Amino acid sequence: MSIQDALDLIARGADEILKPEELAKRLEDGRPLRIKAGFDPTAPDLHLGHTVLLNKMRQFQDLGHQVIFLIGDFTGMIGDPTGKNVTRKPLTREDVEANAKTYAEQVFKVLDRDRTEVRFNSEWFGAMSAADMIKLAAQHTVARMLERDDFSKRFAAHQSIAIHEFLYPLVQGYDSVALKADVELGGTDQKFNLLMGRGLQEHYGQKPQIVLTMPLLEGLDGVNKMSKSLGNYIGINEPAIDIVTKAMKIDDTLMWRWIDLLSFEVSIAEAQRLKGDIDSGALNPRDLKMRLARELAARFHGAAAAEQAVAGWNAAVRGEGDVAQLPLTDVAVPAEGLRIAALLTAAGLTPSNSEANRKLKERAVRVDGDIFEDAARVFAPGFEGVLAVGKRTFARVRLVVA
Repeated sequence: MSIQDALDLIARGADEILKPEELAKRLEDGRPLRIKAGFDPTAPDLHLGHTVLLNKMRQFQDLGHQVIFLIGDFTGMIGDPTGKNVTRKPLTREDVEANAKTYAEQVFKVLDRDRTEVRFNSEWFGAMSAADMIKLAAQHTVARMLERDDFSKRFAAHQSIAIHEFLYPLVQGYDSVALKADVELGGTDQKFNLLMGRGLQEHYGQKPQIVLTMPLLEGLDGVNKMSKSLGNYIGINEPAIDIVTKAMKIDDTLMWRWIDLLSFEVSIAEAQRLKGDIDSGALNPRDLKMRLARELAARFHGAAAAEQAVAGWNAAVRGEGDVAQLPLTDVAVPAEGLRIAALLTAAGLTPSNSEANRKLKERAVRVDGDIFEDAARVFAPGFEGVLAVGKRTFARVRLVVA
């Protein structure tokens, strides 16, 4: 691959590269670059939003470079205030260790294990004395810290900023010094911290790292950043059928964004061609969406599981194939059974009985493929079948005694 081709791949989906000319020169040197991305173990499971950075790291690996998956076990106990208007509660050591272990088990669903260093920044900060930390803090001013957007807004609004929060960008920046990073990746909300790394590397006599920021992935709603707290996420440990089902619910506009940031199989050139096919009516957007859903399910669960999930989706949504391809979920019900509204809620297909009843009135509920309207019918333990609400929310269930 030419240097320009490599630069094009690296730039795919990126929000900004600082500075591209420096990146080109290091690529021309021909040595494997050290690519760093840091992850604070704030939650035990990763979702597709986290994989935006992991995917870019994998692209660097495919170009022959060494990536460093840095688990911020030390910084996690400080708490990154990025995007927050209040001081974030630091994690306990027990939280950090448990989450970090889970992270390490998940990232190799995307990254090449042989070309990945998994590091913990407690390696160097755990050995740093109070005097060393004071020397590090002397490298920056309060005025410069207040240039950071979230800090400046909180200061202007007379909201408290704890002293330890100022340490976070410094600590993240020093990670780049400790690891001798050539490139650091991060979300657009991390730009201040990433630039801190450049400044500290220069101070310590190193070549400043190239900064590459990636956009924050919109979740299933197409509006907000993917987040577990908002419920608009796809977890990489979710069953393959759930990955396929959720991915098929995104709108056509978001599909292109996801392809750009998440797909390895659809190249930039092919994406442009496929857009033309869709515009001309030669390709149904649903078919391309399914291709993406299959790719994501296969990445995290393997090709066989992905094909089974696709077959299950087609059977439940399009009436094509055997619904036995769908995973069977046991739903606990009372011995006397449940009416359909309560059953849909118990199966997780509706958020409440009132919503289930509304869907019944709209004739949007199906049982084993047939529209169902009998709100009084009781489903007893032993029932097994496919329940569906609308076109794309469904489950194959078996009722068991609670």
